[in-house]
Amino acid sequence: MKKFYKDVGITPVDNSWQVTLDGRGIKTIKGTPQLVPTEALALALAAEWESQGDKVDPASLILRDMTDFALDLVANDMAGTVAKLVEYGETDTLCYRADPEDAFFKRQQEEWEPLLQSVEERHGLRFHRISGVMHKSQPEDTMSKLRDLLGELDPFTLAGLQNTASLSASLCIALETASGGCEPGALWKLASLEEEWQAELWGRDEQAEERRAQRGKAFKKACEFIGLARV
Repeated sequence: MKKFYKDVGITPVDNSWQVTLDGRGIKTIKGTPQLVPTEALALALAAEWESQGDKVDPASLILRDMTDFALDLVANDMAGTVAKLVEYGETDTLCYRADPEDAFFKRQQEEWEPLLQSVEERHGLRFHRISGVMHKSQPEDTMSKLRDLLGELDPFTLAGLQNTASLSASLCIALETASGGCEPGALWKLASLEEEWQAELWGRDEQAEERRAQRGKAFKKACEFIGLARV
């Protein structure tokens, strides 16, 4: 798409911020005024537009897409978004462990267990640890508390969590991305622990490594979005 603007700016609108192109406020894909909660996010969105060359590359407007997702979809279905996120808690990858006699079990205990315990202590939760891949329901009290916790969040944070939870297959890891207490690269390392274990055992496949790197990049971008949008 040919570049159709010259000047990029941001402007305050009530208690929000909006990117402007040649003085006109940007709208979402569905035509909603693209109002964001923080100046930091507005500046980052503006930087995406400023970085375009003679042609606009829509694939490079990653923060724009996440913002549109938050405003057009999440904000209009908060309960549905919370329900989808709670499902990641029900099947959280951090809760599924190898058999205790398996060498990978020790690695999971060393790397996953501290984060899982931290999430439990911070939010008053208790998750079942499950050996093998057979599903076991998590305590209803835990699921109820997760619904309440997520129900208090804003559409932008929920949009970011939807991305980090789906990429990591873990609501616990996603919640850590919103807490700011752990570096995104370290969280992605935990999310891809099983893939790394398999690569160490059987060798690295170039295509698989590239796919993992791309997913890691997307994960870190979603973490950035969450941080920028937090008031």
